[in-house]
Amino acid sequence: MGSLVVAAALAAIAALFAPASQADAAVTLEKVSDFGANPGELNMYAYKPASLPDNAPVVVALHGCTQDAQTYADNSGLTTLADRNKFMVVFPETNSSNNGNKCFNWFQPTDNKRGQGEAASIRQMVAHADQSLGADGSRAYATGLSAGGVMTSVMLSTYPEVFKAGAVVAGIPYGCTDGNSPFTCMSPGVDQTPEEWAKHVRDAHPGYEGPWPRMAVWHGDNDTKVVPKNADELRDQWTAVHGLDQKPDKSDTIGPNNTPRDQYLTKDGNVAVEVNKVPGIGHGLPVDPGSGEQQCGTAGEHFLDSICSSHWITEFFGLADQGK
Repeated sequence: MGSLVVAAALAAIAALFAPASQADAAVTLEKVSDFGANPGELNMYAYKPASLPDNAPVVVALHGCTQDAQTYADNSGLTTLADRNKFMVVFPETNSSNNGNKCFNWFQPTDNKRGQGEAASIRQMVAHADQSLGADGSRAYATGLSAGGVMTSVMLSTYPEVFKAGAVVAGIPYGCTDGNSPFTCMSPGVDQTPEEWAKHVRDAHPGYEGPWPRMAVWHGDNDTKVVPKNADELRDQWTAVHGLDQKPDKSDTIGPNNTPRDQYLTKDGNVAVEVNKVPGIGHGLPVDPGSGEQQCGTAGEHFLDSICSSHWITEFFGLADQGK
């Protein structure tokens, strides 16, 4: 990819984000040093709820462009769910030295391949949480918004043996930039067959035969920055990875705004893939401020008052009420 194309793509990605309004009280994060060789030169922050049990699950949460770990922790609602359900949250953070707009470099081959760059650094964070912070690395999950959502696609594809499940919010299928610019992937999107998409995932870790991570897709149905077509292509990619067709086995609505949810089930009846297209919102992470059981998060720029996606993502991961 030429330097001019990369520069244009970075500018487009950065335009997706402005600084988010902060929560009333900042979440306290622990900065973790010396978590590994860190070839991607990322920062690692951890959130550990009070009375966190030994061998707790760990959720990796990846911020969007121009954001940082603190912004994502303060606004996403994930720490509220971690307190309630007793899991650890690891917040990777990139910086302006890596990328002038503080985007994870999901489109760079030096960062989106197994054993390289930022992907390898995030893998090392999970290993460190397992070995040194008291988490259970065999119960690792990943989620993220926009650039962080695409990096979630990267992590589930390049390290499928590490992550049990993931949730991509306003993201893009893995491998889209193989032959396409990031800007094209964002809008108008790229159409490939389910098997073509699945091949990108399988080629990311040759020889791996499963089990494959489960995938939840979240997307605003009015997103003009990363178009909703990407939610359909992500569905095609991960249903094909799991050997499923693209017809939902179960459809319903969830949350206060009746978000449509399609679920794709294995032969055993387990949800392998689900797609949630949030009505009436554009580009951002759906939140629903409040103290109710299904509420969380702080509304702000690209944290959109609609439905507490972190609640439903936690449930999809199988972590809801596991701390009780």
